[in-house]
Amino acid sequence: MDKDWLKVFIAAFFEVFWVIGLKHADTFWTWSGTALSIIISFYMMIMAGKKLPVGTVYAVFVGLGTAGTVLSETLFFGEPIKIAKLLLILMLLIGVIGLKLVTKSKHAEGAES
Repeated sequence: MDKDWLKVFIAAFFEVFWVIGLKHADTFWTWSGTALSIIISFYMMIMAGKKLPVGTVYAVFVGLGTAGTVLSETLFFGEPIKIAKLLLILMLLIGVIGLKLVTKSKHAEGAES
């Protein structure tokens, strides 16, 4: 996997933490962790956007973050599991994987010419 795509996945991973933190944080330390997750998440997304198409980076970031947040809420916070929700997340992930597969980084395009 390209290091720029790895940045997108790390950004999405931390997005899950800050989204959950916005809902559940209630102390100085939990708010600090939420703020740190926001900083890491957006920094990694911005760095990936320097080499990859910004629209694709954002779509993959949001798609993975959304799927991760929904699954985390289900696994850790008792949100009910609904088959329709799971199918929609699966469709979202298929779209995200498709975007990743058809998108080349800027340095890879330069190497071909």
